Amino acid sequence: MRGFHPALAAFAQLPLAERLFVHARLFSAPLEAMATRVKGNRVADIGCGHGVLVSLLAVGFPEREVWGVDPDARKIDWARRSIGTFPNVKLQAGTVEELAKEQPHRFDTLFVADVLYLLPPAQWPAFLAACRELLVPGGRLVIKEAENDGSWRAKKALLQEQVMVKVLRRTHGSGAIGFEPRETLKRALEETGFSVVESVSLSRGYTTPHVLFVAAA
Repeated sequence: MRGFHPALAAFAQLPLAERLFVHARLFSAPLEAMATRVKGNRVADIGCGHGVLVSLLAVGFPEREVWGVDPDARKIDWARRSIGTFPNVKLQAGTVEELAKEQPHRFDTLFVADVLYLLPPAQWPAFLAACRELLVPGGRLVIKEAENDGSWRAKKALLQEQVMVKVLRRTHGSGAIGFEPRETLKRALEETGFSVVESVSLSRGYTTPHVLFVAAA
């Protein structure tokens, strides 16, 4: 098991089960690699869950305004009890579409980590359009998903997520769970008006085929 990470300190007061969930989230996905792609000081994490990525973005960066939004009110409650106590963090329960109506063109960088796999691809255009609406002109979208590359990693990750969503109910889903090829996500970004400036595999060191995109609005 990897050692303690400073970003976890904000969650020290949560119950053990939630602390373990946060720990597993941080060390099973390349969230730190995502955080290094930040641009500007007004940022948001869409589908923030307990707020691990929010913590990476906010702790040690008091000049940043970091928002987190998630449709699962349970996770937002845990986030408010932990990283939500920081003065530069704002959290709310809701959807990306709701936030886009309230805060259009507010953010310099938007982060989306492991959200699209929970939505049917037919809903991706509306989701990505709302992301674009949230960004300032020329703003940046940093998005990470697991890709369906036909590998054992993809099969393992899909089974794991089915357990998390349908059995343990640790993740809020729409009923659809599935990974798509990398090219499908790239095409969806471009069709929504984003310009993809980076596409990179981040699978090394993980048992999930992580793929990261950086796109400009």
